[in-house]
Amino acid sequence: MSSDPLSWLVSLEGVSSAYAATRDGIDVMLRDRGLRRTSPETTAESLLRGAHASAVLEGSASTLADVRSSGGDAVARDAVRLSTELLGLVPVLQRTPLQALARLHALAAAGSVDAEELGRPRSADAAARLRDLADLLTAKTSAPALVVAAIVHADLATAAPFASHNGIVARAAERLVLVARGVDEKSLVVPEAGHLALRAEYESNLRGYASGSPAGVHAWLLYGAEAFAAGAEASPLRRDAV
Repeated sequence: MSSDPLSWLVSLEGVSSAYAATRDGIDVMLRDRGLRRTSPETTAESLLRGAHASAVLEGSASTLADVRSSGGDAVARDAVRLSTELLGLVPVLQRTPLQALARLHALAAAGSVDAEELGRPRSADAAARLRDLADLLTAKTSAPALVVAAIVHADLATAAPFASHNGIVARAAERLVLVARGVDEKSLVVPEAGHLALRAEYESNLRGYASGSPAGVHAWLLYGAEAFAAGAEASPLRRDAV
């Protein structure tokens, strides 16, 4: 048996080629749009767009203009609060991923749940799922970083290990993996916006992944490559991106 826990995913039909094409597109976008000339403000704009999109997927009714002007509703404010601290967790994710996942929830849910629930799994089963995910993040794998990010996202979103804000945490973790594994070191891609643009497919494929069937996992991965490409199109590096 392979010691690589994700090698079987890359062998699924169409996955390797889909993710190679998506990564190529991201690399071209970052290079051609002047990655070296980007400013912290561009990263901040990407994070803000991502927070807004993630909040909408979590049920927020706030527009991006609302978020810019007043912070938006409670869900939007939670997502923005997490986004402002997100990149500081890159070294934590690399060293102790379980701690990073807990911190994501603590940031997102501050003020929304009891203090003793912040960053803590809601059950023994949830704790085991988080440990398994942390082990996955520290395991050696030949799988592309985009595949790892997609699996981390789906596992968190479907296992719902925390008392609240699991979707926001899952999408933040996905972005964090992209930064930590060198796909998008300045966090200029907006994967959350990609999922929002493909919302029906996003929600359907998460349900398929939650079923645990090989077909559901396969469909999620193929969807993920498309969503990451849409997230690149939503980058503030794209002058025509809204």
